[in-house]
Amino acid sequence: MAISTENNFAMVEPLEMRSAMGKFLTGVTIVTIIQADGTPYGLTVNSFNSVSLDPPLVLWSLDNRNNNLQAFRDANGFVVNVMAASQADLCGKFASQAPDRFDGVTWEKGVSGHPVLNGCLASFDCRHWTEYEGGDHTIFIGEVISIKQHEGTPAAYFSGKLGHYNS
Repeated sequence: MAISTENNFAMVEPLEMRSAMGKFLTGVTIVTIIQADGTPYGLTVNSFNSVSLDPPLVLWSLDNRNNNLQAFRDANGFVVNVMAASQADLCGKFASQAPDRFDGVTWEKGVSGHPVLNGCLASFDCRHWTEYEGGDHTIFIGEVISIKQHEGTPAAYFSGKLGHYNS
């Protein structure tokens, strides 16, 4: 429910916004980096978008309360791995608080030095372009320096549930 404000615009409550955004079918990604101490880290993200084709730029956003926000800020780039429906368990693992999310996960270092997960539909290897404050999130923009692609059925997120999209 919207709350009235003094300038006659309705202020949307966070839970209402979250519920309405859940009606938008999104793909599922895992964004990965190598941290300053050399260990890999990654998390499940569905706020991913193309920004520009020339130069090739993509964006994703991270909640400012995330304990690893600074690690992403300090990284010289990142990889956005677009997940296949068959990787639902992996999406759940990287969305959890598991201490070693990379345990048992096959990956290789990309051009940027960050982890490219095996079996993804696409991996966008990026160098840092810029970042912006976006309310309670930080928006990371990366310049794509390498892409890997494979065929398959995409993982999808809709109404708070992970599933897949069939064309």
